[in-house]
Amino acid sequence: MTNTEKYRFETKAVHGTYKSSMHHDSLVTPLYQTSTFTFSSLDQGARRFAGEESGYVYSRLSNPTVAEFESRMAELEEGEEALAFGSGMAAVSAALIGLTKAGDHILCSKGLYGCTFGLLELLNEKYSITHSFSTFLTVEEIRASITDKTACIYIETPINPTMHVINLPLVVAVAKEHGVPVIVDNTFLTPYLQKPLALGCDLVIHSATKYIGGHGDVVAGVMVGSTNLIQGIRKTVQKDIGGILAPFDAWLLIRGLKTLPVRMDRHCENAEKIVEKLKIHPKVKTVYYPEIKGRLEKQMERSGGVLAFELNGSEESVKEFMNELSLISIAVSLGDTETLIQHPASMTHAVVPEGIRKEMGISNKLLRLSVGLEFWEDIWKDLENALDKIS
Repeated sequence: MTNTEKYRFETKAVHGTYKSSMHHDSLVTPLYQTSTFTFSSLDQGARRFAGEESGYVYSRLSNPTVAEFESRMAELEEGEEALAFGSGMAAVSAALIGLTKAGDHILCSKGLYGCTFGLLELLNEKYSITHSFSTFLTVEEIRASITDKTACIYIETPINPTMHVINLPLVVAVAKEHGVPVIVDNTFLTPYLQKPLALGCDLVIHSATKYIGGHGDVVAGVMVGSTNLIQGIRKTVQKDIGGILAPFDAWLLIRGLKTLPVRMDRHCENAEKIVEKLKIHPKVKTVYYPEIKGRLEKQMERSGGVLAFELNGSEESVKEFMNELSLISIAVSLGDTETLIQHPASMTHAVVPEGIRKEMGISNKLLRLSVGLEFWEDIWKDLENALDKIS
Protein backbone atom coordinates (compact mmCIF):
# COMPACT_ATOMS: atom_id res chain seq x y z
CA MET A 1 0.00 0.00 0.00
CA THR A 2 1.44 3.37 -0.96
CA ASN A 3 -1.48 5.71 -0.43
CA THR A 4 -4.26 4.80 1.97
CA GLU A 5 -5.95 8.21 2.08
CA LYS A 6 -8.59 7.10 -0.43
CA TYR A 7 -9.52 4.01 1.58
CA ARG A 8 -12.06 3.57 4.36
CA PHE A 9 -11.13 2.98 8.00
CA GLU A 10 -11.56 -0.79 7.76
CA THR A 11 -9.05 -1.01 4.91
CA LYS A 12 -6.58 1.31 6.63
CA ALA A 13 -6.76 -0.82 9.77
CA VAL A 14 -5.59 -3.84 7.78
CA HIS A 15 -2.93 -2.23 5.59
CA GLY A 16 -1.83 0.98 7.28
CA THR A 17 1.14 2.68 5.63
CA TYR A 18 3.18 -0.52 5.60
CA LYS A 19 5.40 -1.15 2.55
CA SER A 20 6.51 -4.77 2.22
CA SER A 21 9.22 -3.77 -0.25
CA MET A 22 11.05 -2.05 2.61
CA HIS A 23 11.05 -5.25 4.69
CA HIS A 24 12.29 -7.96 2.32
CA ASP A 25 8.75 -8.32 0.87
CA SER A 26 7.35 -9.70 4.12
CA LEU A 27 3.54 -9.57 4.07
CA VAL A 28 3.41 -9.11 7.85
CA THR A 29 5.33 -6.39 9.68
CA PRO A 30 8.58 -7.97 10.90
CA LEU A 31 9.43 -8.08 14.58
CA TYR A 32 12.64 -6.15 15.15
CA GLN A 33 13.50 -7.71 18.49
CA THR A 34 16.70 -5.79 19.11
CA SER A 35 17.88 -3.41 21.79
CA THR A 36 20.34 -1.49 19.63
CA PHE A 37 21.40 -0.87 16.03
CA THR A 38 24.82 -0.88 14.38
CA PHE A 39 26.48 1.92 12.43
CA SER A 40 28.63 1.55 9.33
CA SER A 41 31.10 4.04 10.76
CA LEU A 42 31.75 6.35 13.69
CA ASP A 43 30.72 9.30 11.55
CA GLN A 44 27.36 7.71 10.77
CA GLY A 45 26.73 7.08 14.45
CA ALA A 46 27.57 10.67 15.27
CA ARG A 47 25.27 11.96 12.53
CA ARG A 48 22.36 9.88 13.76
CA PHE A 49 22.82 10.98 17.36
CA ALA A 50 23.00 14.58 16.19
CA GLY A 51 19.80 14.17 14.18
CA GLU A 52 21.62 14.94 10.93
CA GLU A 53 20.80 11.54 9.41
CA SER A 54 17.65 9.45 9.69
CA GLY A 55 17.96 5.92 11.01
CA TYR A 56 17.67 3.87 14.15
CA VAL A 57 20.02 4.18 17.09
CA TYR A 58 18.61 2.44 20.16
CA SER A 59 15.18 0.90 20.78
CA ARG A 60 14.42 3.18 23.71
CA LEU A 61 14.51 6.02 21.20
CA SER A 62 12.89 4.29 18.22
CA ASN A 63 12.38 0.86 16.73
CA PRO A 64 11.02 -0.15 13.28
CA THR A 65 8.21 -2.35 14.64
CA VAL A 66 7.16 0.29 17.17
CA ALA A 67 7.37 2.98 14.49
CA GLU A 68 5.01 0.98 12.27
CA PHE A 69 2.45 0.77 15.06
CA GLU A 70 2.79 4.51 15.71
CA SER A 71 2.32 5.26 12.02
CA ARG A 72 -0.86 3.20 11.89
CA MET A 73 -2.32 4.83 15.01
CA ALA A 74 -1.59 8.32 13.69
CA GLU A 75 -3.39 7.48 10.46
CA LEU A 76 -6.43 5.95 12.15
CA GLU A 77 -6.78 8.85 14.63
CA GLU A 78 -6.18 11.36 11.82
CA GLY A 79 -3.23 12.91 13.63
CA GLU A 80 0.19 13.92 12.39
CA GLU A 81 2.22 11.64 14.64
CA ALA A 82 1.86 9.05 17.39
CA LEU A 83 4.03 7.95 20.30
CA ALA A 84 3.79 4.47 21.88
CA PHE A 85 4.32 3.57 25.54
CA GLY A 86 4.66 0.53 27.76
CA SER A 87 1.23 1.11 29.35
CA GLY A 88 -1.76 3.40 29.19
CA MET A 89 -0.66 5.09 32.41
CA ALA A 90 2.78 5.72 30.92
CA ALA A 91 1.03 7.61 28.13
CA VAL A 92 -1.17 9.55 30.58
CA SER A 93 1.83 10.40 32.76
CA ALA A 94 3.91 11.55 29.81
CA ALA A 95 1.12 13.78 28.54
CA LEU A 96 0.47 15.47 31.89
CA ILE A 97 4.15 15.84 32.75
CA GLY A 98 4.94 17.05 29.24
CA LEU A 99 2.28 19.76 29.26
CA THR A 100 2.75 21.07 32.80
CA LYS A 101 5.33 22.57 35.12
CA ALA A 102 5.41 23.11 38.87
CA GLY A 103 2.56 25.34 40.04
CA ASP A 104 0.28 24.70 37.03
CA HIS A 105 -3.36 23.61 37.10
CA ILE A 106 -5.11 20.76 35.24
CA LEU A 107 -8.87 20.90 34.61
CA CYS A 108 -10.38 17.41 34.50
CA SER A 109 -13.63 15.68 33.69
CA LYS A 110 -15.72 14.87 36.77
CA GLY A 111 -14.80 11.21 36.73
CA LEU A 112 -11.46 9.58 35.98
CA TYR A 113 -9.79 6.19 36.02
CA GLY A 114 -8.50 5.51 39.52
CA CYS A 115 -4.80 5.49 38.60
CA THR A 116 -5.18 8.76 36.68
CA PHE A 117 -6.69 10.26 39.83
CA GLY A 118 -3.76 8.85 41.81
CA LEU A 119 -1.29 10.44 39.38
CA LEU A 120 -2.99 13.81 39.77
CA GLU A 121 -2.71 13.54 43.54
CA LEU A 122 0.98 12.67 43.18
CA LEU A 123 1.63 15.66 40.90
CA ASN A 124 -0.07 17.91 43.43
CA GLU A 125 1.86 16.50 46.38
CA LYS A 126 5.30 16.60 44.77
CA TYR A 127 5.13 19.52 42.34
CA SER A 128 2.13 21.64 43.41
CA ILE A 129 0.41 20.92 40.10
CA THR A 130 -3.21 21.28 41.19
CA HIS A 131 -6.34 19.88 39.57
CA SER A 132 -10.06 20.47 39.70
CA PHE A 133 -13.12 18.87 38.17
CA SER A 134 -15.82 20.10 35.82
CA THR A 135 -18.95 18.57 34.32
CA PHE A 136 -18.19 20.56 31.13
CA LEU A 137 -21.91 21.01 30.59
CA THR A 138 -21.97 24.73 29.80
CA VAL A 139 -19.70 27.40 28.37
CA GLU A 140 -20.11 29.42 31.56
CA GLU A 141 -18.99 26.55 33.80
CA ILE A 142 -15.94 25.80 31.68
CA ARG A 143 -14.90 29.45 31.54
CA ALA A 144 -15.27 29.76 35.30
CA SER A 145 -13.15 26.63 35.82
CA ILE A 146 -10.18 27.76 33.73
CA THR A 147 -7.61 29.83 35.62
CA ASP A 148 -4.48 31.68 34.54
CA LYS A 149 -2.56 28.61 35.77
CA THR A 150 -4.52 26.06 33.71
CA ALA A 151 -1.99 24.26 31.52
CA CYS A 152 -4.30 21.67 29.97
CA ILE A 153 -7.75 20.10 30.05
CA TYR A 154 -7.89 16.34 30.58
CA ILE A 155 -11.06 14.46 29.64
CA GLU A 156 -12.36 10.94 29.59
CA THR A 157 -15.35 10.41 27.33
CA PRO A 158 -17.20 8.22 27.94
CA ILE A 159 -16.09 8.53 31.56
CA ASN A 160 -14.86 5.39 33.28
CA PRO A 161 -17.02 3.83 34.73
CA THR A 162 -20.16 5.98 34.72
CA MET A 163 -20.26 6.22 30.91
CA HIS A 164 -21.07 9.93 30.97
CA VAL A 165 -20.31 11.58 27.63
CA ILE A 166 -18.72 15.03 27.30
CA ASN A 167 -19.47 17.38 24.41
CA LEU A 168 -15.98 17.77 22.95
CA PRO A 169 -16.70 20.60 20.46
CA LEU A 170 -18.11 22.66 23.35
CA VAL A 171 -14.98 22.12 25.44
CA VAL A 172 -12.68 22.82 22.49
CA ALA A 173 -14.40 26.11 21.71
CA VAL A 174 -13.81 27.45 25.24
CA ALA A 175 -10.31 25.97 25.49
CA LYS A 176 -9.24 27.76 22.32
CA GLU A 177 -10.39 31.08 23.80
CA HIS A 178 -7.78 30.57 26.51
CA GLY A 179 -5.12 28.79 24.44
CA VAL A 180 -5.40 25.67 26.60
CA PRO A 181 -4.71 22.25 24.97
CA VAL A 182 -7.34 19.52 25.33
CA ILE A 183 -6.30 15.91 26.04
CA VAL A 184 -8.86 13.14 25.52
CA ASP A 185 -8.69 9.55 26.71
CA ASN A 186 -10.32 7.73 23.78
CA THR A 187 -9.80 4.20 25.13
CA PHE A 188 -13.48 3.24 25.39
CA LEU A 189 -14.41 4.13 21.80
CA THR A 190 -11.20 3.81 19.75
CA PRO A 191 -10.69 5.86 16.56
CA TYR A 192 -13.23 3.62 14.84
CA LEU A 193 -16.08 5.19 16.84
CA GLN A 194 -14.71 8.62 17.86
CA LYS A 195 -11.98 10.92 16.55
CA PRO A 196 -11.29 13.72 19.05
CA LEU A 197 -8.54 15.30 16.92
CA ALA A 198 -11.00 15.83 14.09
CA LEU A 199 -13.20 17.67 16.60
CA GLY A 200 -10.40 20.09 17.49
CA CYS A 201 -8.78 18.36 20.48
CA ASP A 202 -5.00 18.46 20.72
CA LEU A 203 -3.94 15.09 22.07
CA VAL A 204 -5.60 11.66 22.12
CA ILE A 205 -4.55 8.92 24.54
CA HIS A 206 -5.35 5.20 24.56
CA SER A 207 -4.71 2.39 26.90
CA ALA A 208 -3.84 0.18 23.94
CA THR A 209 -4.11 -2.73 26.35
CA LYS A 210 -7.84 -2.56 25.73
CA TYR A 211 -9.54 -2.53 22.32
CA ILE A 212 -6.43 -1.70 20.26
CA GLY A 213 -4.75 -4.96 21.31
CA GLY A 214 -8.12 -6.58 21.89
CA HIS A 215 -7.02 -10.00 23.12
CA GLY A 216 -5.92 -9.46 26.71
CA ASP A 217 -2.31 -10.41 25.99
CA VAL A 218 -0.48 -7.08 25.91
CA VAL A 219 -0.11 -3.97 28.10
CA ALA A 220 0.53 -0.76 26.17
CA GLY A 221 -0.36 2.89 25.65
CA VAL A 222 -0.26 5.38 22.81
CA MET A 223 -0.84 9.09 22.22
CA VAL A 224 -1.60 10.88 18.95
CA GLY A 225 -1.39 14.58 18.11
CA SER A 226 0.54 17.17 16.14
CA THR A 227 4.16 16.51 15.21
CA ASN A 228 5.23 19.48 17.33
CA LEU A 229 3.44 18.20 20.43
CA ILE A 230 4.45 14.56 20.00
CA GLN A 231 8.09 15.34 19.22
CA GLY A 232 8.30 17.54 22.29
CA ILE A 233 7.18 14.65 24.52
CA ARG A 234 9.22 12.06 22.59
CA LYS A 235 12.50 13.96 22.97
CA THR A 236 12.06 14.84 26.62
CA VAL A 237 9.64 12.93 28.86
CA GLN A 238 9.68 9.57 27.08
CA LYS A 239 13.39 9.61 26.28
CA ASP A 240 14.45 10.45 29.81
CA ILE A 241 11.80 8.64 31.87
CA GLY A 242 11.81 5.69 29.50
CA GLY A 243 8.23 4.40 29.46
CA ILE A 244 8.70 2.79 26.07
CA LEU A 245 6.82 0.06 24.22
CA ALA A 246 8.61 -3.23 23.55
CA PRO A 247 8.89 -4.34 19.90
CA PHE A 248 6.99 -7.58 20.48
CA ASP A 249 4.14 -5.71 22.14
CA ALA A 250 4.03 -3.33 19.15
CA TRP A 251 3.87 -6.37 16.87
CA LEU A 252 0.87 -7.71 18.83
CA LEU A 253 -0.85 -4.33 18.62
CA ILE A 254 -0.40 -4.15 14.84
CA ARG A 255 -2.03 -7.55 14.62
CA GLY A 256 -4.85 -6.34 16.84
CA LEU A 257 -5.49 -3.26 14.72
CA LYS A 258 -6.23 -5.39 11.68
CA THR A 259 -9.42 -6.72 13.27
CA LEU A 260 -10.35 -3.60 15.27
CA PRO A 261 -13.36 -2.56 13.14
CA VAL A 262 -14.77 -6.09 13.00
CA ARG A 263 -14.37 -6.54 16.75
CA MET A 264 -15.83 -3.15 17.60
CA ASP A 265 -18.93 -3.83 15.52
CA ARG A 266 -19.51 -7.08 17.43
CA HIS A 267 -18.75 -5.47 20.82
CA CYS A 268 -21.31 -2.76 20.08
CA GLU A 269 -23.96 -5.14 18.79
CA ASN A 270 -23.64 -7.37 21.85
CA ALA A 271 -23.58 -4.45 24.28
CA GLU A 272 -26.71 -2.89 22.76
CA LYS A 273 -28.62 -6.16 23.20
CA ILE A 274 -27.41 -6.62 26.78
CA VAL A 275 -28.38 -3.04 27.67
CA GLU A 276 -31.95 -3.60 26.49
CA LYS A 277 -32.24 -6.77 28.56
CA LEU A 278 -30.78 -5.18 31.69
CA LYS A 279 -33.10 -2.18 31.43
CA ILE A 280 -36.20 -4.32 31.91
CA HIS A 281 -34.90 -6.74 34.54
CA PRO A 282 -36.49 -6.13 37.97
CA LYS A 283 -33.22 -6.71 39.84
CA VAL A 284 -31.47 -3.89 37.94
CA LYS A 285 -31.95 -0.34 39.23
CA THR A 286 -30.12 1.73 36.60
CA VAL A 287 -28.16 1.08 33.39
CA TYR A 288 -25.48 3.52 32.21
CA TYR A 289 -24.79 3.45 28.48
CA PRO A 290 -24.34 6.47 26.18
CA GLU A 291 -27.33 7.66 24.20
CA ILE A 292 -25.97 9.27 21.05
CA LYS A 293 -29.06 10.76 19.47
CA GLY A 294 -28.88 14.43 18.49
CA ARG A 295 -25.59 16.29 18.95
CA LEU A 296 -23.62 13.20 19.96
CA GLU A 297 -24.25 11.56 16.59
CA LYS A 298 -21.67 14.00 15.21
CA GLN A 299 -19.16 12.98 17.87
CA MET A 300 -19.64 9.22 18.21
CA GLU A 301 -20.45 6.56 15.64
CA ARG A 302 -21.83 4.14 18.25
CA SER A 303 -21.87 3.81 22.04
CA GLY A 304 -19.15 1.19 22.40
CA GLY A 305 -18.86 -2.14 24.18
CA VAL A 306 -18.71 -1.02 27.83
CA LEU A 307 -21.69 -0.36 30.09
CA ALA A 308 -22.34 0.01 33.80
CA PHE A 309 -25.31 -0.84 35.96
CA GLU A 310 -26.51 -0.73 39.54
CA LEU A 311 -28.47 -3.48 41.21
CA ASN A 312 -31.60 -3.21 43.31
CA GLY A 313 -30.75 -4.54 46.71
CA SER A 314 -27.94 -4.43 49.23
CA GLU A 315 -24.17 -4.33 48.77
CA GLU A 316 -24.18 -7.98 49.77
CA SER A 317 -26.39 -8.74 46.77
CA VAL A 318 -23.67 -7.28 44.52
CA LYS A 319 -21.22 -9.82 45.90
CA GLU A 320 -23.77 -12.63 45.51
CA PHE A 321 -24.42 -11.63 41.90
CA MET A 322 -20.77 -11.51 40.86
CA ASN A 323 -19.98 -14.80 42.57
CA GLU A 324 -22.81 -16.53 40.67
CA LEU A 325 -21.35 -15.67 37.25
CA SER A 326 -19.75 -18.56 35.38
CA LEU A 327 -19.15 -17.52 31.75
CA ILE A 328 -18.30 -13.91 32.56
CA SER A 329 -14.93 -13.39 34.21
CA ILE A 330 -14.41 -11.11 37.22
CA ALA A 331 -11.42 -9.09 36.07
CA VAL A 332 -10.32 -5.51 35.55
CA SER A 333 -9.45 -4.24 32.06
CA LEU A 334 -11.85 -4.15 29.13
CA GLY A 335 -11.99 -4.53 25.37
CA ASP A 336 -10.99 -8.20 25.40
CA THR A 337 -12.64 -10.95 23.38
CA GLU A 338 -14.00 -12.28 26.69
CA THR A 339 -16.75 -10.53 28.64
CA LEU A 340 -15.34 -9.03 31.86
CA ILE A 341 -17.05 -7.56 34.90
CA GLN A 342 -15.57 -5.59 37.77
CA HIS A 343 -16.59 -3.61 40.87
CA PRO A 344 -15.09 -0.10 40.49
CA ALA A 345 -15.48 0.95 44.13
CA SER A 346 -13.26 -1.89 45.36
CA MET A 347 -11.12 -2.40 42.27
CA THR A 348 -10.20 0.16 39.58
CA HIS A 349 -11.31 3.19 41.62
CA ALA A 350 -10.46 1.96 45.12
CA VAL A 351 -7.67 4.57 45.34
CA VAL A 352 -10.25 7.36 45.03
CA PRO A 353 -11.59 8.44 48.46
CA GLU A 354 -15.17 7.34 49.01
CA GLY A 355 -16.53 10.88 49.16
CA ILE A 356 -14.98 11.78 45.82
CA ARG A 357 -16.14 8.47 44.33
CA LYS A 358 -19.71 9.37 45.25
CA GLU A 359 -19.30 12.80 43.65
CA MET A 360 -18.12 11.01 40.51
CA GLY A 361 -21.26 8.86 40.55
CA ILE A 362 -19.50 5.65 41.61
CA SER A 363 -21.64 3.92 44.22
CA ASN A 364 -20.75 0.72 46.04
CA LYS A 365 -23.41 -1.05 43.98
CA LEU A 366 -22.11 0.04 40.57
CA LEU A 367 -20.70 -2.64 38.27
CA ARG A 368 -18.82 -2.17 34.98
CA LEU A 369 -19.33 -4.72 32.22
CA SER A 370 -17.06 -5.00 29.19
CA VAL A 371 -19.12 -6.98 26.71
CA GLY A 372 -17.05 -9.46 24.74
CA LEU A 373 -17.37 -11.27 21.44
CA GLU A 374 -19.27 -14.33 22.63
CA PHE A 375 -22.77 -15.05 21.32
CA TRP A 376 -24.84 -12.38 23.04
CA GLU A 377 -27.53 -14.73 24.32
CA ASP A 378 -24.89 -16.76 26.17
CA ILE A 379 -23.69 -13.57 27.86
CA TRP A 380 -27.24 -12.65 28.79
CA LYS A 381 -28.09 -16.11 30.14
CA ASP A 382 -25.12 -15.87 32.51
CA LEU A 383 -26.19 -12.43 33.69
CA GLU A 384 -29.84 -13.46 33.99
CA ASN A 385 -29.00 -16.57 35.95
CA ALA A 386 -26.91 -14.57 38.43
CA LEU A 387 -29.57 -11.85 38.72
CA ASP A 388 -32.32 -14.37 39.40
CA LYS A 389 -30.34 -15.97 42.25
CA ILE A 390 -29.64 -12.84 44.29
CA SER A 391 -31.88 -11.93 47.19
